[in-house]
Amino acid sequence: MVKQRLLRVLSLWCWLLYSMGAFAQAPKPATSHAFSVQQCIAYAQKNNVKVKNAILDLQIQQQTNKGITAGALPSINGSAATQAYFDIPVTVVPGNFFPNGQSQAVPFQTKYNASFGVQLSQVLFDGQVFVGLQARKASIDYQQKVVDLTEENIRVNIYKVYYQLVVSRTQMEEIDSNIAKAEKLLHDTKVMYDNGFQQKLDIDRSSVQLANLQTQKLRTQSSIDNGYLGLKYLLGMPVKDSLVLTDDFAEDDLKMGILNDSTYKYEDRNDFQALQFNKKLNEYNIKRYKYSYYPTASLTGAYQKNAFDNTYNFFKKEGNWYPTSYAGLNISVPIFSGLSKNANLAKSRLQLQQTNNQIDDLKISIDNDVAQSLNSFRTAITTVDFQKKNKALAESVYNQTKKKYESGLASNTDLMNAQTDLVTAQTNYVSALYDAVIAKVNYNKAIGKL
Repeated sequence: MVKQRLLRVLSLWCWLLYSMGAFAQAPKPATSHAFSVQQCIAYAQKNNVKVKNAILDLQIQQQTNKGITAGALPSINGSAATQAYFDIPVTVVPGNFFPNGQSQAVPFQTKYNASFGVQLSQVLFDGQVFVGLQARKASIDYQQKVVDLTEENIRVNIYKVYYQLVVSRTQMEEIDSNIAKAEKLLHDTKVMYDNGFQQKLDIDRSSVQLANLQTQKLRTQSSIDNGYLGLKYLLGMPVKDSLVLTDDFAEDDLKMGILNDSTYKYEDRNDFQALQFNKKLNEYNIKRYKYSYYPTASLTGAYQKNAFDNTYNFFKKEGNWYPTSYAGLNISVPIFSGLSKNANLAKSRLQLQQTNNQIDDLKISIDNDVAQSLNSFRTAITTVDFQKKNKALAESVYNQTKKKYESGLASNTDLMNAQTDLVTAQTNYVSALYDAVIAKVNYNKAIGKL
């Protein structure tokens, strides 16, 4: 009976341990998300790895600044020590100090000694420390701008992928509509063939066209699925999570006010602002190396107690402690350092010149980006308008040809050709919308308004 109870208890414990292990190893359930483009951006700001690392770099700089601040604050250190000599050191005293005229080894140490104290140091003047204090804000501003640049690059790609996926809804709707038309045409052709009004060749042509449209749908759906995977990666979202895009696409939004005002400022660009902060840091670097030629001054002080005895009774009442205290001023005057200061100062000046050259180059690059992106956007808008009209015309031709076909005034080939032209026009229109979305995002990024 005892053995059976023991087996039951062991079985129960095994079951509990297995259940706990299975629960701990169970994967997190997939989450469903319904996001607007702004919600996607907000999600990416919290979850994208590049953004998180950029924020960590900012936090690292904040901690670095605290270390710089510490260089200007007092430094206080405590100390405590005790020694016990197994062999007490001696000093040989010449014999002329003794009556017998012989040299003797005399100990000047006690067997035990102890000490404790506190030391203080305070920088009074160090030009490099003071420049470091002045450069703290510029270093934080620079790292913050790096965060802004990282977020902007992620934001640009999110806008592009998001609205391409939204536009793909229109594409899929048109493909489904075309498949429905092709299926009806194939059905009608088979009926007419059975009644002797069509040839087997017409059935084969209709079947080929339907297969091509179904293949197009599969490829398009695969591209859309990959697009969603790419968007999830940009957001830092697990692949297993589901994502639904809630924003709609309106063609009129592409043109809204963007072509009426083409003015821009270099200062609106995050990369330009980052270079400006980098220039400030270069200037502080030059100032720091200039101050390395100046003397430094610091205040020092200490208070210490020492005890010496041949018995270890320092912490008893009869223990004798001897205090020592001092305050001092230390001045260090640099005289010669192997020309390293000259080299560092010259190097920092060259780095500032490089940054100025980069700023000038960036201005030219921004002008070029704005001009190219504006031209591309205008062309894209014109193309959208043209392809929209062309699509409407292709739809009209198809509808008229379809009526003629149903009335026996047009052949199966005529109707299939009209449908092929319609598919081409629809594809060109969707492609033009894709290009317009990307062109608008590129233009907004170029003028620093994204």
